[in-house]
Amino acid sequence: MTGLRVLFLGGTGIISSACSRRAVEVGLDLTVVNRGKTSSRPLPAEVRQVNADIEDAAAFAEVAGQDFDVVVDWLAFTPDQVRARTDALRGHVGQYVFISSASAYQTPPARLPITESTPLRNPFWQYSRDKIACEDLLTTLYRDENFPVTIVRPSHTYDRTLVPFDGGWTIVDRMRRGEPVVVHGDGTSLWTLTHHRDFARGFVPLLGHPRTLGDTFQLTSDDVLTWDQIANTLAAAAGTTAQIVHVPSDAIAAVHPSWGAALLGDKTHSAVFDNSKLRQVVPDFVATIPFEVGAREIIAWYDEDPTRQRIDPAIDEAMNALIAQYRLDR
Repeated sequence: MTGLRVLFLGGTGIISSACSRRAVEVGLDLTVVNRGKTSSRPLPAEVRQVNADIEDAAAFAEVAGQDFDVVVDWLAFTPDQVRARTDALRGHVGQYVFISSASAYQTPPARLPITESTPLRNPFWQYSRDKIACEDLLTTLYRDENFPVTIVRPSHTYDRTLVPFDGGWTIVDRMRRGEPVVVHGDGTSLWTLTHHRDFARGFVPLLGHPRTLGDTFQLTSDDVLTWDQIANTLAAAAGTTAQIVHVPSDAIAAVHPSWGAALLGDKTHSAVFDNSKLRQVVPDFVATIPFEVGAREIIAWYDEDPTRQRIDPAIDEAMNALIAQYRLDR
């Protein structure tokens, strides 16, 4: 693996930033192309950074024509974007890694745990349907042209900047003020949270691996909690307690459609994953960071600079309306 020429399209996002650091740690020759905007996740000094708009066909063609062993596309969300990337990279890349999403799986899943053979179907969320369409295109390219694609499906992956609830810091602010917070359903559905450093340890060994071409891998931790446990763990890290009000997801969607779409299309349903296929090619992969640790990192980061503690007024207002309707002790 050492010395592989790797290009990240993006590299300072929640997941990709940890992978950028891990790639450098194991000796990869990493180039990152992005727009050069200031990020709260700076790249390691060893990374070669190219400032370019990858949606600009001419600018991307200049980068893509340099020949890389691996290109990881963190920024493709539609088939048109994938088509543009693969057209430019054809003949210049040994492996194209597409970052899909576990939300593309059958929703709700017919059985657990979820594996790579679970059908892809999400009638609730356009983001997920677009990822499915991207996968369909790439599968066709592999079958028809032997285009060297590897598909990776993350689930809910977080870093210290990401509160794992819609509305972000809003829910922590409400907890600290002694206000109740909304948790969808009855709070008992199971959810898998993956720390981005754990993800990176499983992801980077896939790069340049000959047994990954034409194949798909999901990559998550085995840290499974209920949504009530997630809320209570976050509250404990914030030095408070959570007053939880349970609200059906479809009721949330009626009050706040975008929040509801993310629930109905993803978080409402239990998500437990079998990572045995990943471990066939990365046998030493194990996730070691539980959410209790991750939650403390999140709170510390937001408390370090109070300007980060931004409230989503629409989510806050929606919670107030839902709590007024569904709180049992009102």
